[in-house]
Amino acid sequence: MLKWGKQKVKVKKILVSQPQPVDVERSPYGELTQKHKVNIDFRKFIKIEGVTASNFRRDKVYIQNHTAIIFTSRNAVDHFFRIAKDMRVEIPDSMKYFCISEATAFYLQKYVQYRKRKIFNGKQNFNDLIEIIKKHKDEKFLLPCSDIHKLSLIKVLDTNKINYTKAVIYKTLASDLSDVDIEGYDLLVFFSPAGVKSLYKNFPEFKQNHTLIGAFGPTTIKAVKETGLKVDVVAPTKTALSMTVAIDQYLQKLNKK
Repeated sequence: MLKWGKQKVKVKKILVSQPQPVDVERSPYGELTQKHKVNIDFRKFIKIEGVTASNFRRDKVYIQNHTAIIFTSRNAVDHFFRIAKDMRVEIPDSMKYFCISEATAFYLQKYVQYRKRKIFNGKQNFNDLIEIIKKHKDEKFLLPCSDIHKLSLIKVLDTNKINYTKAVIYKTLASDLSDVDIEGYDLLVFFSPAGVKSLYKNFPEFKQNHTLIGAFGPTTIKAVKETGLKVDVVAPTKTALSMTVAIDQYLQKLNKK
């Protein structure tokens, strides 16, 4: 338990701003539920909406003028090939693909024959991928992204003088959370700045009071703090690489108190 003045707060209900795992009972969240006797609800705070071909044309970005694509997520992969299909752009066999992780690289098999294409991947960190990209500086890169993208990523490309074009192919929007009793939760868990933005889009009068806030990643933590909220549960850290481990450690400390 955590004491706030004379009032004691117990964590009984947690809201995770992500989709529910396919098998939640066997997931790390299921273990948290059993171990700490808490209720965990899942709700997507954001939704993805693809940019239309007509709107994409207005940006005057031409896919066929590029020789390499940088993919930072599966959403980017899906919407890139969607927009290419809608615009009837045929992707040449010579196109190179640079993916932020091995998982994203394998996901490309949904659209291309993996062995016949030139595919490179980092280890989940863009700083790893940029080292590979730097070895291919003669390429003309296209960066498919959301309207809300990481400025740090753009900065890395600019710093390394990479020849690239930013292509906004999908938008990150706030989900409708009007049916959510946001004040009924003891801990709210966020994974992106867009999720934090969605909170105030849906609940402009939200006050933290005794509600605990969990945030994953430096940009999310920064977004939470910029709204004036206090971050209570942080990940990743040296001892908690995942949010579930961070929550577990935090709840253990509360129980000891």
